[in-house]
Formats: sequence, structure tokens, C-alpha cells
Amino acid sequence: MDEQLYKEMILDLYKHPLNHKQLDTFSIEKKAVNPSCGDNVTLQVLFDTEGRVVDIGHQGEGCAISQASLSLITDKVKGMTKEEICAITEENMLAMLGIPISHARMKCALLGWNTLKSMMNEL
Repeated sequence: MDEQLYKEMILDLYKHPLNHKQLDTFSIEKKAVNPSCGDNVTLQVLFDTEGRVVDIGHQGEGCAISQASLSLITDKVKGMTKEEICAITEENMLAMLGIPISHARMKCALLGWNTLKSMMNEL
């Protein structure tokens, strides 16, 4: 895919985010803020008895990059275990976005991933 298609995908995910919902029942919840720009997120994850993600939701507000990143990471981890989630690297997360991310936007791009990794460390 070329960079323009990725940019269009990011804007589409911003306008129509995946998993942007509040869960009625969840196993763990975590809130995070990017103080440099004000992006904020609340993540909720529901695990089944075998330790796999059966549902995940996010709420909050932020720029197109942070919201697209949240959509991509929340969709990717469905069906995964804590260990599989912890194996997702920063490079994997940035590759999902598919466009170069400037140093100034790096915290936006990684807000959801960092929040999810932090949640897994609390389990």
C-alpha cells in the first residue's frame, strides 16, 4: 500500500473508530493521558476463562493518529492472551499505522499500545 492509502485509512479510522465503546463487563480497565497534546483514553478488556480477549473497548478523545492507533491495536488483540499481547512491539504498532510518524507524534501513535502493555503488566 502506498502512503496516501494509509493516510486515508487513518482518517477513516478517526471518523469511524473500531471498538470505540464502553463495555458493561470487563476484566481490567485503565485510563491514560498524553500530557503533551491532551489525547486521553480509557481501555477496557474482557478475558474469557482461558485468558483470551473476548471483547475490548476504548473511549476518549484525541488526534487522528492516536484514534487510528487505538482502533488498530484493539482490533489486533481480539482472541489473544496476555503473553501474546505483551509480545507486540513498538515497531509492530508503528508498522500497523503504515506511515512515517514524526518524533512529535510518537506519543500519540503509541498511547493505546502503551496503555494496553501497562494493563497487561498489572494482571
